[in-house]
Amino acid sequence: MTTRRSVLTASVFALAALALAACGGGGAKEKPGDVPTLRRGISAKVDTLDPHKSSAQWENIVIGDMLIGLTTDGVDGKPIPGMATSWETDPTGTVWTFKIGDYNWSDGQPVKASDFVYALRRIQDPVIASQYASMLWLIKNAEKVNAGELPPDQLGARAIDDKTLELTLEYPAPYLPGLLTHYTTYPVPEHVVEQFGDAWIQPENIVVNGPYKLVYWRTGDQLVSEKNPTGFGAAEACFDRVAYFEIENEAAYENKIAAGELDINNVFSGPRKAELEAKFPGWPRTTPGLLVTYWTFNQTKPPFNDVRVRKALSLSLDREFMVRNVLTPGFEPAYAFVPPGMSNYEVPRPQVSWKEMPRPERLAEAKRLLEEAGFGPNNPLKFEFIHRSTGDNPKVAPVAQQNWAEIAPWVQPVIVKQDTKVLYARLRQNDFEVSDAAWLADFDDPINYLYLLQSTTGQQNYGKYANPEYDALLNQSNQELDLTKRAEIFAQAEALMMEEYPITPMWVQVTQNLVDPTLTGWVDNAKDNHRSRFLCREGMKTP
Repeated sequence: MTTRRSVLTASVFALAALALAACGGGGAKEKPGDVPTLRRGISAKVDTLDPHKSSAQWENIVIGDMLIGLTTDGVDGKPIPGMATSWETDPTGTVWTFKIGDYNWSDGQPVKASDFVYALRRIQDPVIASQYASMLWLIKNAEKVNAGELPPDQLGARAIDDKTLELTLEYPAPYLPGLLTHYTTYPVPEHVVEQFGDAWIQPENIVVNGPYKLVYWRTGDQLVSEKNPTGFGAAEACFDRVAYFEIENEAAYENKIAAGELDINNVFSGPRKAELEAKFPGWPRTTPGLLVTYWTFNQTKPPFNDVRVRKALSLSLDREFMVRNVLTPGFEPAYAFVPPGMSNYEVPRPQVSWKEMPRPERLAEAKRLLEEAGFGPNNPLKFEFIHRSTGDNPKVAPVAQQNWAEIAPWVQPVIVKQDTKVLYARLRQNDFEVSDAAWLADFDDPINYLYLLQSTTGQQNYGKYANPEYDALLNQSNQELDLTKRAEIFAQAEALMMEEYPITPMWVQVTQNLVDPTLTGWVDNAKDNHRSRFLCREGMKTP
C-alpha cells in the first residue's frame, strides 16, 4: 500500500503544507496566522493505526495521540487515570471494577464501558490476527476466545452499565494499571468500526477519544493530526496540529532540523551524539530505558534447531567492543534478557554462564561447539543475518560479521540491511535465519519480556522457542501472590531459557531522541513515551 486517501481537499492540504513549512524549528516560533504545529520525525513507515493490529513503537507515537485507554501515560511515562476516573479490586485481586468518566468520541457519541468490552473481544478475534493478543491472555478466557474454543461473550470483560466496566482476570496482576496504558487495551468506537471495517482508521472515517484526530495520511511522506476539541487532554494541549514525518534516513532528519522543519526525531545515530550536540546544541536526549536489543535464532530451520550452533554464535559476539566503540554512549552489554531497571525482580538475576570468560576462550569454545555440530572446512556454516536499517544497527552489523568469522574461516555469515518495517514483517512470518530485534517494555514487569518466549505467544515469539518447563514456570508465576517468590520463579525461567539460546541478548539501550530545546513539557522516561499533548514551545500561549 503506497498511499492513503485523505479527506482534505487540495486547497486545505495546501494550507496545511504551508503552515508546516512556516513553523520554524531550532527555536523558531510560529508567526502570526500560523497554525501552531508540532513536527515529529518517526523512524519508519506506518503500516497501521489500528491499535489491535499495530506492534510498532513508531506507530504508537501517532496512536497514543489519538486514543486513550482506561489509564494513560503521564508526562513521566507512569500510568495515570484516563477514561477511568477510579478503580478497585476484589480481595482475590482478580476482579477489577473501573468507573468511566464523562468523555465523548470525536463524533459526539459518549465513550461507554461497552466500547472497552467490544475492543477487548475484537483483539482476541482470530480474524484480526493481532500480534499482541497473547499479552492480554491474563483476562479470563481470552486465550480460549482467541483459539475459537469459547464465544466472545465468555471473555472476562463486561459492562455493568454505561459507566462501569468489570474485568475478570485469570490470575492477580498488580501491574494491570500500567498494562492498560498500552494501545492494545484502548477502546475503539464500535459504531464506526462496524460501519467501516478495517477502513475505520482512514482520515475520512476515524473517530477518536484523544486530543488529536487524523486528517491526512500519505505513506512514505507524512501523517497529520489536528486537535480534537472535546478529546481527553485537548484543553491542555498547546499545539493545534501535529505532523508526523516518516523519516528513516539520518541525512534527511538532520537536513530538516537544519532547515527549521522538524521539532523532534525519535532516533539518532548514537556514536555521533557529540557531533550532533555540536551541530544542534541541546537537541540529543538520552536516558536509561527499559529497552533491550536481542538477536533471535529461527529454530524451525537447520542448523538453528541445534543449541550448539546458537550458543556458539552467541559466545563469539564481542558485546563489550560494540558498546565501547560503536554504540550510543550509555549502552550496556546485555547478558540477560530482562533489563536491570525492571521492577518486581528484586532477587539475584541470572546471566549467561560464560559472561566472565575471556574472549579467546569464548572463540575456542564456539569453534568446538560448531565442530561438534558437524561444521568445518568441508561443511562451512553459511547463514544470513538481517538487521534493521535504523539507529545504530547498520553500524554494528559488520562487527558481528567479523566476530563470527573469527571463530574459523569456514564460518561465513552474510549481513543484509532491511527496512525496519520489512524486517519485523519477516520476523512475524518466521522468514529469517538470524535477525536483529529489540523490545521496549510495554509495562514495568518482567513478564512483559519473558512472555515473548512462551510457546503460546504466537507471532512475537519470532524463533518459535518452545519448552514445556519454561511455559510451566511462567504459568506458576501467574499464580504467585508473593512478589519475592514470583521474582524467584522468573529468575529460574530466565536462567533455563538463556541456556537454550533461543535468543542472545546484546545490549541494554538508552532512549535516543532529538528534541528542540525550545520545546517545553518533554520529560525523559524509561518507556520513551512522550505524548504531544504535554508539549509546548517557549513563547507560545498555552490554552
